[in-house]
Amino acid sequence: MPVINLKVSGKENPALAKELALIISDLTKKILNKKPEVTVVTVSFVADDLWFINSQSLSELNTKSFHLTIKISDSTNLKDDKANYIEAVHQALADHLGPIHPVSYTAIEETKADAYGYDGLTIEYKWINNRRKI
Repeated sequence: MPVINLKVSGKENPALAKELALIISDLTKKILNKKPEVTVVTVSFVADDLWFINSQSLSELNTKSFHLTIKISDSTNLKDDKANYIEAVHQALADHLGPIHPVSYTAIEETKADAYGYDGLTIEYKWINNRRKI
């Protein structure tokens, strides 16, 4: 259900990528109540000298950064859930990456349930079908 893309500054590090994917998946389950078995996380790395904030590279600023986007079905989480998620992601990544620049973003993109899906079916169809089984 959720598709998460995490871009992290620094050299490519598969072990760190795995660790971050586990952390992000766990936060997504705990805070946004999303099922881990349908959560996808991709992690990519961008060299510090190729990541710029206000025209200065992270190498020059001597800091790290990240950009996380998550796609979820609209109207499935409250504003407080989303605010708590953004705060928790920021803190967790700061804990694992070291000092991070304040201009590190988490974006929650809410997609209409009839325009989003997996296994060839929309989320809306899955929700309606699951409700019928109750």
